[in-house]
Amino acid sequence: MEKEQNPKTDEKINNKTESQEISENNEKESETKVAPEEKIKELEDKLARTLAEMENQRRRFEKEKDDAFDYGGFSFARESLNLIDNFDRAKESLENDEKIKNSDILKKILEHLDIVKKDIISIFKKNNIEEIIAVNKKLDPNLHQAMMEIEDENKDPGTIVQEIQKGYMMKDRLLRPSLVAVSKKAENKEEKSKEKAKK
Repeated sequence: MEKEQNPKTDEKINNKTESQEISENNEKESETKVAPEEKIKELEDKLARTLAEMENQRRRFEKEKDDAFDYGGFSFARESLNLIDNFDRAKESLENDEKIKNSDILKKILEHLDIVKKDIISIFKKNNIEEIIAVNKKLDPNLHQAMMEIEDENKDPGTIVQEIQKGYMMKDRLLRPSLVAVSKKAENKEEKSKEKAKK
């Protein structure tokens, strides 16, 4: 036989489940319910962080834009330095050519090469590309690259005595270091002979 369902029992069960749900919901609301002052502080903090992040990003983009404007032709400028080097090599080669040495043709050619080189250098200067002055200065590893040492009693050790290849700066950045020879103190012949004897 089937059990007869009592409508009152069903109603009580439904009332209990509804009241349990309501009390559970009230507990959840009280747990998640935050005081308005705390909520305001939390939102103010989030707003301040967001504004600070936006300001930092704006500054970063501004700096990147300025760098792109100032140094956009950096690699082109570095490659262009070969033009000046090649003018110097051509001039030296022509001056050492025995067939045209001391001729009027050589003088005219050298004059024209100097004019073109001066134009290139003036274009570089307009674009903030400057030659690094190296000779008779102390070796600075940020600007110079020592290629050899030359004994020289008249100069302090580490002083640049010869420039092998000119270096250049673009504003405050190094385009190419100067390749240089630096002075060192001459060793005594007695010290050299003692070192050889030890070996």
